[in-house]
Amino acid sequence: MAKAKTKSKPKARRAAKPAKPRTKKPAESTPVVTLSTLRPPRGSTHKPTRVGRGPGSGIGKTSGRGQKGMKARAGGSTRPGFEGGQMPLIRRIPKRGFTNPFKQDAQVVNVRHLGLLAEGAEITPQTLFGAGLVRRPDTPIKLLGMGEVKRRFVVKGVGVSGSARTKIEAAGGTIEGGTA
Repeated sequence: MAKAKTKSKPKARRAAKPAKPRTKKPAESTPVVTLSTLRPPRGSTHKPTRVGRGPGSGIGKTSGRGQKGMKARAGGSTRPGFEGGQMPLIRRIPKRGFTNPFKQDAQVVNVRHLGLLAEGAEITPQTLFGAGLVRRPDTPIKLLGMGEVKRRFVVKGVGVSGSARTKIEAAGGTIEGGTA
């Protein structure tokens, strides 16, 4: 005997719940940060892997160092520049000359930029620094002869090239204590 199928009633739809108004939580007071209350953010630190703790750990026995060899031993690491016994690059390249680590390159100012300064102005490292022509007044400065000099200047304590010297003197300026 077959069971007769009965019609099932359609399910009634639930009425939508009214949305709750979103309200901001009241601002909590900011905690005082001191050395004793500093903590790293959650999840930013992990416990170190404990190696050599048996076969169940997955990093037991050889502790992830493989089988024998230099890198399996305690202290078994090579020095920087070691190339596996082949002649290292630092020993293959020729070595000549000397680089002075204390060398100070002169800051360069062309005479065409002196037009920013007033007529008859005294050109010193301080005035060049004040005009924004050099970055530091306490390092060597040298005037080069690119451009024209249309005003008279008095140059003190600044290096001057030969072409700059002739242009400044031709314009009626003087150079005192500058190095060539």
